Amino acid sequence: MLPVVTVRHLNHAFGKGELRKPVLFDVDLDIQAGEIVLLTGPSGSGKTTLLTLIAGLRSVQEGSVQVLGQELFGANKQQLVQVRNQIGFIFQAHNLLACLTAQQNVGMSLRLHQDLSLEARIARSTEMLTAVGMGDRVHYYPNSLSGGQKQRVAIARALVSEPKIVLADEPTAALDSKSGRDVVEIMQRQAKRQNCTILLVTHDTRILDIADRIIHMEDGRLARDTALLGSIA
Repeated sequence: MLPVVTVRHLNHAFGKGELRKPVLFDVDLDIQAGEIVLLTGPSGSGKTTLLTLIAGLRSVQEGSVQVLGQELFGANKQQLVQVRNQIGFIFQAHNLLACLTAQQNVGMSLRLHQDLSLEARIARSTEMLTAVGMGDRVHYYPNSLSGGQKQRVAIARALVSEPKIVLADEPTAALDSKSGRDVVEIMQRQAKRQNCTILLVTHDTRILDIADRIIHMEDGRLARDTALLGSIA
């Protein structure tokens, strides 16, 4: 089976001329369907840059990034949109819209699915919120929710369209240990249920045990790639 993400000889830099600063060096990486992969390393090691390149949020400058069979180097806007529509995003800041309820925030992810009626979108959003333990907060606005509850809504929004890949950037950084543990276990459970791949950037050593693999970055390079006991071979 082909990997869902294949990265080869990836280099990336910010700035131009004398201000040019390389941040990724000759990165090679394969991620298989259904894997939960944690990306660790110190600040400035290139983790978020790699994540955003795989997400199609930055242009690939040099090397190859293939996501779900689509080459992102040189991809046009339509090709990038098609890839992004199959990816769920969970970022450190929950990025919920304050003017929308929890259900409406989650339902935003389904607006691209033109085959779904409004009633179907509401039903699916409510079902996903219930699955992440927010069934009693469906009509709450973000300013009435705790940090952990907002992140649960963000997880529901990322998973409701049943993406093939979920990319998460420090989703537990702003949460206490109990809330952080809760949200990653919800992600793990729902991803396994949907046979979804997770790539999660983290500094949080308390959640390493949820991973099939841990990839450690140092100075823009992949320093270690460790498969955990009982993980996907």
